[in-house]
Amino acid sequence: MNIEKKVISNLNKCYSIAPLNYNGQEYFLVAAEKVDRCILFDLDGNEVDTVWNEPGGVMSMVQVPGSNGVFLATHKFYSPNDSKEAKIVIVTPISKGNWEVRTLVDLPHVHRFDIVERNGVRYLIACALKSGHEFKDDWSSPGKVYAAVLPDDLSSFHDDNQLKLTVIKDNMLKNHGYYRVKENGTDTCVISSDNGVFQFLPPSTAEGEWDIRTLLDTPASDAVLVDLDGDGEKELAVLSPFHGDQISIYKRQDGAYQKVYDYEKPAEFTHAIYGGELWGQQAVVVGHRKAERNLIMFTYDEAAKGYRAEVIDEDCGPANVLKLTKDGRDILVSANRETDEVAIYTMCK
Repeated sequence: MNIEKKVISNLNKCYSIAPLNYNGQEYFLVAAEKVDRCILFDLDGNEVDTVWNEPGGVMSMVQVPGSNGVFLATHKFYSPNDSKEAKIVIVTPISKGNWEVRTLVDLPHVHRFDIVERNGVRYLIACALKSGHEFKDDWSSPGKVYAAVLPDDLSSFHDDNQLKLTVIKDNMLKNHGYYRVKENGTDTCVISSDNGVFQFLPPSTAEGEWDIRTLLDTPASDAVLVDLDGDGEKELAVLSPFHGDQISIYKRQDGAYQKVYDYEKPAEFTHAIYGGELWGQQAVVVGHRKAERNLIMFTYDEAAKGYRAEVIDEDCGPANVLKLTKDGRDILVSANRETDEVAIYTMCK
């Protein structure tokens, strides 16, 4: 691969990335895990605006569908050991340099969340890494998954009028991983914890129940479903265990997922994950944050009938990655947390 890297910003402990459509243009957001900025970039990597300077602690950001630049974000999740005051906020652009931030819901230890839709109803799904915390590395209170119907109009929510959430699954130890995956045209949620990998399907009606399916019952940090080998059925790519060093691929065989591939060497502190089409092929991209701290792409080699790994970048320590497309060309944006750099990767012609 002939990949070109462009560092577009140096942001202390850069972490979360999300696309944003605003005033008819495509942008992306990058925010810090620690107390630092959230920055709006255009697809060329130029800085357009500062959304906020603090408080940071941003694990996830998601645009409100159909809105003009309105998005939800986590605030004040600074680490697994400092996340008691975490919340989800509503962010609304007013003018350049002026973005209104209001509380949607206080949710201690909220790590990942998303907005998914089924049959015209939007749902907020939120994953808390744990449910309580009294001392460093306290995992005695497992996390939970919460959900709520998300109203079209969010203008009434603030500190004193918050969205009410319902627990849809509890006892989720080290409830870390989240990835939205389309199945038969419907949004589904792949959620990973020490209890395994689960796929959550939104209710068919607003009054209905979530369908929760167990994909794997072994501990996992993150996972994604993607059809790498082109046989019409998605493989399950898994990072394990929690913040672990194993990268594996599973295929469904006889009704259950069976491991068919392990990355040849440890990848300490696996974290960033992307699954889908990239540079003309189906791929999974993984970044890890310790030791070699590489960004790695996994694909299927049809001629060799096997999976292969190629290193995109070395010693960068990615926390999260996002694929975008500009003028028909794929762009891979990476929040390289361990080197404090926001980077864009493109394939050279």
